[in-house]
Amino acid sequence: MRYLSLLLVFLILTSCKEKSNSNEIFVSNYFNYGDSLETAGVKMIPIQTPVGEFKVWTKRFGTNPKIKILLLHGGPAMTHEYMECFETFFQREGFEFYEYDQLGSYYSDQPKDSSLWTVDRFVEEVEQVRKAIGADSSNFYVIGNSWGGILGMEYALKYQKNLKGLIVSNMMASGTEYGAYANDVLAKQMKPEVLAEIRALEAKKDFANPRYMELLIPNFYKEYLCRLEEWPDAVNRSFKHTNNEVYTLMQGPSEFGIGGRLANWDVKNRLKEIAVPTLMVGAKYDTMDPKAMEEQSKLVENGSYLYCPNGSHLAMWDDQKVFMRGVIQFIKGVDLGK
Repeated sequence: MRYLSLLLVFLILTSCKEKSNSNEIFVSNYFNYGDSLETAGVKMIPIQTPVGEFKVWTKRFGTNPKIKILLLHGGPAMTHEYMECFETFFQREGFEFYEYDQLGSYYSDQPKDSSLWTVDRFVEEVEQVRKAIGADSSNFYVIGNSWGGILGMEYALKYQKNLKGLIVSNMMASGTEYGAYANDVLAKQMKPEVLAEIRALEAKKDFANPRYMELLIPNFYKEYLCRLEEWPDAVNRSFKHTNNEVYTLMQGPSEFGIGGRLANWDVKNRLKEIAVPTLMVGAKYDTMDPKAMEEQSKLVENGSYLYCPNGSHLAMWDDQKVFMRGVIQFIKGVDLGK
């Protein structure tokens, strides 16, 4: 009996040592970026454009040759900052992923040539970033939120041969339908006197008037953009650092509907061309119609739908557990060929 006890103790200690060594090897490899100078994964990637070369900011987390995820932020011309919530969730799963400020955003170059701000040009930028991070159809996932969802769908329509999976978070495939939802559904949920004052300011194009945001933040943004009582620091930083010149040119002056160059954007009838596994994410209190998001999951060839019952446009924050669990399950499922 004594020898059996000693044998059990020996086996337990050996197992613990092997597990410890395994963890040490995993951690060592996970953070090995092959850089002579450690920069915490930050890299400025050169991007070729029709008007010259510029650089975009990226930050890599982890090493995983099977799963490389690129995060596409909203705006256009907001920042990666509000997507920092992915960091703890994805690192726990051992995913390799990249935060990324698109051209024109705060941490990247901000050229003034307005000809750069087109959907097609942004798609080519994403393709160049993909090449720079060494991703391909065996491991490349794109997660796009809001405008990033537009960019993700457009990228898939041109370059899905380089994708393994696509996640479109809180973005309808039709700018006109998005605008109609804002006017016909969300606007009618606002107090009539508040809506009247907002519409009066919009009619005069007095968007710089501080009163415009004074009305929108509590009556629209707090209801449909992020429902947390106190907005996370990462969200506040992203708003603070938004390049409003590019944002207004493409999206319009606010999230209350859509204007600018994206006003008539529409790829709904082309979703059937997307064959890679695709997850569409909708939320009950979103600026996007959650029923439209569910419909989109059925229009793509291999789609799934994730519904966040307590979420808004930034459901990764205000319905975080549901959002992250669903996104992680989708990625793992695609990785396993399910």
